[in-house]
Amino acid sequence: MQKVVDGVDDGTLQDDPTAIFYASQFPALRRVGRPVSEGYYVALMGKGEVRLKAAIDKALDQMIHDGSLKAIYDRWDLSGKAQLLALGDLHETIAPAAYPSFADILRNNWRILLQAAGMTVLLSVVSMPLAVLIGILVACGRMYGPWLIAKPLGLYVELLRGTPLMLQLYAIFFLLPKIGLTLPALAAAIAGLAINYSAYEAEIYRAGLQAVPRGQMEAALSLGMSRPMAIWRIILPQAFRIVIPPVTNDFIALFKDTSVCSVVTVVELTKEYDILAMSTGAIVQLAIITATLYMLMSYPLSVFARWSERRLANA
Repeated sequence: MQKVVDGVDDGTLQDDPTAIFYASQFPALRRVGRPVSEGYYVALMGKGEVRLKAAIDKALDQMIHDGSLKAIYDRWDLSGKAQLLALGDLHETIAPAAYPSFADILRNNWRILLQAAGMTVLLSVVSMPLAVLIGILVACGRMYGPWLIAKPLGLYVELLRGTPLMLQLYAIFFLLPKIGLTLPALAAAIAGLAINYSAYEAEIYRAGLQAVPRGQMEAALSLGMSRPMAIWRIILPQAFRIVIPPVTNDFIALFKDTSVCSVVTVVELTKEYDILAMSTGAIVQLAIITATLYMLMSYPLSVFARWSERRLANA
């Protein structure tokens, strides 16, 4: 509808309840022609849910007879009479709704958006350490492991970097249950982010390991250290110091990539914005609030990244 108002599209075909619900937000639009089909509200359930079907039918029957269902329809202008009106005056205009102020929108929605921001933070702070841990193990395996380990790990990195995060989330959430492994939505989202970013962290840490002079490993081995101990006590601490800035930058990117987790039904900040924007019509105002929350969450990390880069450069 907004695209029609903006002149991008010439028209739009909508479900009748949707068109009526949003009509007051787009007073410049008018209906053209008659409805192309009848519309029905339906409830879907499993074929074997006989008791559930009977309970729903009973509840609906009671709501129809006591008038509560019609009251709900009338409240949101979604009753059958709206479709009958569409067959009458096809060019009727609806007065534009009174839009709330920015302060009203902020006051009515800030708690919901903060809760969604909390989900974004949870996804980030749980998945990033897992990604770093997996990335370190993969990097060490590729650098110091035998060919039979290094080669599959290289394929692991290329596969994850070469496919979209959304596709990986779909595979974890929708395909794994086909083989008997079902994860809750939150666990699937964390796993998807951690696995995807582990490939990038592996390459960052591999570069950090390669930047440590070869003589460090030789000196550690000459002192009687085993190779694993030398990696853990000598090589990794130096590599970690080198990779702090790029890892911090990846953490900032992860904050924004959490928005993709809505495809597995996790309601984080971007998804909550989408829900509120579509239900209230305050698209721009809510976008400003949402962007501000993202900035408040990511800017401290940006400051830390720049500080660490200056500190390492001075060192």
